[in-house]
Amino acid sequence: MIESILSQYQQQGGDPAGLLAELVAEIRPPRLSQTDHAVHALQALCHVLNADAEKAALLRTAILQLLGERKPLSLLVDSGVQPSSGFFTELARRMGDKILPAAIDPGYLKDLFSLIFTRRDDDVWVSAVTDGVWLQLLEALDFAQAPAIAVQSCNESLVEAAQVLSYRIAAAGLEPELIRNHPELENHRSPFVMQNQELLASFASTTQDVEQFRHIEVMLDQCRSVIARIRRNSSQTGTSIRLTFLLQRLTQQLVRLQALLGLIAGKGDAGQPARYVQLFKLLVHGECHKNAIRLHWRENMELLALRVTENASRTGEHYITETRSEYFSLMRSAMGAGLIVGVMAMIKLITAGQHHAPLTEAILFSLNYGLGFVLIHMLHFTVATKQPAMTAAAIAASIDNSESRSRNMDKLVNIIAQTMRSQIAAIFGNVVIAIPTAIAIGALVYLVTGEHFVSTEKAGRLLADIDPVHSGALIYAGVAGVCLFLSGLIAGYHDNLAIYDKIPQRLRALNWLRSLLGRPRLDRLASYVENNLGALAGNFYFGCLLGGMAGIGVLLGLPIDIRHITFSSAFFGFSLVGTDFVLPLQVLWLSMLGILLIGAVNLTVSFTLALYVAMKSRKVSFSHWRLLLRTLAIRLWQNPRQFLLPPKRMRTPAADEVAGVTAADGKVQQSTQGSAHARAPDAGERAPEKKTVIRLNH
Repeated sequence: MIESILSQYQQQGGDPAGLLAELVAEIRPPRLSQTDHAVHALQALCHVLNADAEKAALLRTAILQLLGERKPLSLLVDSGVQPSSGFFTELARRMGDKILPAAIDPGYLKDLFSLIFTRRDDDVWVSAVTDGVWLQLLEALDFAQAPAIAVQSCNESLVEAAQVLSYRIAAAGLEPELIRNHPELENHRSPFVMQNQELLASFASTTQDVEQFRHIEVMLDQCRSVIARIRRNSSQTGTSIRLTFLLQRLTQQLVRLQALLGLIAGKGDAGQPARYVQLFKLLVHGECHKNAIRLHWRENMELLALRVTENASRTGEHYITETRSEYFSLMRSAMGAGLIVGVMAMIKLITAGQHHAPLTEAILFSLNYGLGFVLIHMLHFTVATKQPAMTAAAIAASIDNSESRSRNMDKLVNIIAQTMRSQIAAIFGNVVIAIPTAIAIGALVYLVTGEHFVSTEKAGRLLADIDPVHSGALIYAGVAGVCLFLSGLIAGYHDNLAIYDKIPQRLRALNWLRSLLGRPRLDRLASYVENNLGALAGNFYFGCLLGGMAGIGVLLGLPIDIRHITFSSAFFGFSLVGTDFVLPLQVLWLSMLGILLIGAVNLTVSFTLALYVAMKSRKVSFSHWRLLLRTLAIRLWQNPRQFLLPPKRMRTPAADEVAGVTAADGKVQQSTQGSAHARAPDAGERAPEKKTVIRLNH
């Protein structure tokens, strides 16, 4: 078939792009896993070319004609490289091209590439075919027999592409966003500018040698070092989508420029054909994924997701207890939250009884929940379900570490045990106070007014809402779990925002605020915002998500609602008073079971989502879940007390090593300084000596 395609082109002529498209269609395997099909087809093509010099010259001429007559610059410079338009503009373009593909301009080789490699997964089999097979094809084509003018035209295209990339790298290196995050670029000669000067001087020289190109490579290495340093420092200085996009684009441009310089400087080198093969695979991958939305999102959001998840783990409201003192301190802070949630549940019932319009009701519910959660944070109390963001980030770090240390499961199981008992303590503290608080409020209202705060009919509806069998309580608990997960991301995002946008420093610069509060109070306010902006935003938006979910359901005409364990406990307490503590035994047990299951679903959903994001942001893939589950089951069977209560003895240095996540291999390091919190985990101000520090060493 391959021979007939070449013979038909030889007899009838035609478009060189059409010839290559037909050959690629013949070489392409029916399934991506069938790489042998592509290998055999390529070897058959090589056999035809080696046996018939005219057909080899025909295909060689067609390729050189495309490279010489169709503009190759955009393919060499732009393919597989992020544009300068920005993250969201590029995202919108890719989404638009998915619906309505861009017009093909046959004058540009980049557009013709998409006609030759028509399937978006062509890069899979192209990359799977070994370099040796592609080198056989290059040898069969024998470009040494090509006219010198055609080869010279291709070389000039490579030089022009390298110059364009060098200019763009120099311009990007002067971006204010980059200089702001690396001020040293202003104090010394920027390697981004220096590489351009070295490259232009090298191309202008009549006697180009390898030493000149080595100077350029040194500058490119320095550019990569600056990018790596900015990424490392982002754990302290924060990051943004714009900065992440800029660094990603610079990295891709540096890789492409390095590949082009390797081709330009390696003329006649034995490794030159292999470099052509690598560039070919890179270009095919870039064109096949030019409209890939998931790839675009993943490439640019991983660093931001890492900063968000790690910042969320340091908001001070999520903590894993190790000692008895920490354990009971957490339980006491959870009891304080249970008291406030009881009052919030009362306000919610009063508001619901006034029967406002859906939008007004949703706003009032959101303000009640949001301001209530903010108050809980400011009073250093703990809502049990607000812990998963911290625990997920810590466990993801521990998984990463266990993978790099011969899958040492003991430390991972220890931190899971600490997490479980911390969650149990917080849940117990919330529930054990929320129910009596609701009962006390209901009884007080009855004593003062002579009427139940919650009527018998309303009490029946409240109990039906937490029934795990005959209602959608568990589904709604899953919705609340998603809200919990989102609140953790929001908290981490605002912590990152406070650092990156220097909000505390900007507050201190406000003259009217300094005049109003005075410098000492303004300094305290700025410090509080620096340490607590994420926690305040996360709590407030979590309340808005809970309060507005039912309103969203009304607007969309969907049965959307939420169930939260602490509020469900408070509503159960109000229902007990409303029914004069006379409940059928079945209803009582179903209600208690519903509260437990709602809490389990809240935690499971939020924790699973947070762990997934934390692991994806760290690029951690853990393939030993079966071993982990078996080790966990054995530990649970042998020592179940460890999952309920911390040991009586004080923490030892060995325990410190268990609690902190260390990475001796230099990949990820997380160290927790200081011992137990002297107060509840939801402390409004985080003491510096108790702050979790994340270091990334690239």
